[in-house]
Amino acid sequence: MKRILMLMSLCAMLCYTSCESHKEHHEEETKFLVTSPLRKDTTITQEYVCQIRSIQHIELRALEKGYLEKIFVDEGQFVKKGQLMFQVMPRLYEAELQKAQAEAHFVEIEYQNTKKLADSNVVAPNELALASAKLEKARAEVALAQVHLGFTQIRAPFDGIMDRFHVRLGSLVDEGELLTEISDNSEMWVYFNVPEAEYLDYESNVKAKDKTIVSLKMANNKLFGHQGVVETIEAEFNHETGNIAFRATFPNPKGLLRHGETGNILMTTPLKNALLIPQKATFEILDKRYVFVIDEENRIRSRAINITAEIPHIYVVQDGLEENDKILLEGLRLVRENDEIKYDFKDPYSVLTHLDLYAE
Repeated sequence: MKRILMLMSLCAMLCYTSCESHKEHHEEETKFLVTSPLRKDTTITQEYVCQIRSIQHIELRALEKGYLEKIFVDEGQFVKKGQLMFQVMPRLYEAELQKAQAEAHFVEIEYQNTKKLADSNVVAPNELALASAKLEKARAEVALAQVHLGFTQIRAPFDGIMDRFHVRLGSLVDEGELLTEISDNSEMWVYFNVPEAEYLDYESNVKAKDKTIVSLKMANNKLFGHQGVVETIEAEFNHETGNIAFRATFPNPKGLLRHGETGNILMTTPLKNALLIPQKATFEILDKRYVFVIDEENRIRSRAINITAEIPHIYVVQDGLEENDKILLEGLRLVRENDEIKYDFKDPYSVLTHLDLYAE
């Protein structure tokens, strides 16, 4: 009987010890990390979809009707300003020039004869003036014929790269028909659309004389080797999208960028006195962002916040929080509204600079 009582007492002691150990372990597990928002100057990098355009990209069209007699260049070729590219059959215009030159020569002979007679007072001065006018008209006809003949040769208006041909050798082309396009890719204009709120932040934080430097992330997710400068902003907003177009200029010395490419502009903007919190301290319900705030009684209160910008692992809070508020950093899924918790407070600067150490 004594042995049975001793065994029962031993079991009771083991159970009590186990319960106390489990209770202590449970208390350790339910102690949460808490921090506060941090207010400081910072910068944000916004990413915008962009379209890449050559600083000059024009269409080359036939100036005269005729058969395309010669093509002196190839698609994708780099051409120099003034280089001959296309030749429309010139025979008709050559004949017109020869006719105009012959007529001008004939009128000039008439003028010389009339001048001799006028010098001898054989004819009136009006006759000489009429002959002079005929000569000027004939010379103008020669100049016009030379212009038409020149129109049969299409030359490069600037240094650039040829696009694909829209006609082939021997084609009958009409006046104004598209032959090809040419692009000057020495510099590129990159257009991107900025929402109204971000435009206002940009204008508020960037001085008028400062040039905003931007980077270009290409379609292969690699950064272009040269930075660009924001030079112009359009005059008005697009009322359908609420955006306004910015234009940045990028140097393109190696010709890597081509007209019509797409990418993403990365623009860094300074933020003064911004309120920062870890992204992991927030949760989302019906498209609204919330945090858990710990009140003076150590109870959990959910609070809606508005986010003005996003940095890797960090949100910039527009409103909904104050600098002295205490927010739950971890264990968001383990608590409910009005729960009373125990916590350890972590310095916000340390939290933001070592976010990976507090990952759940």
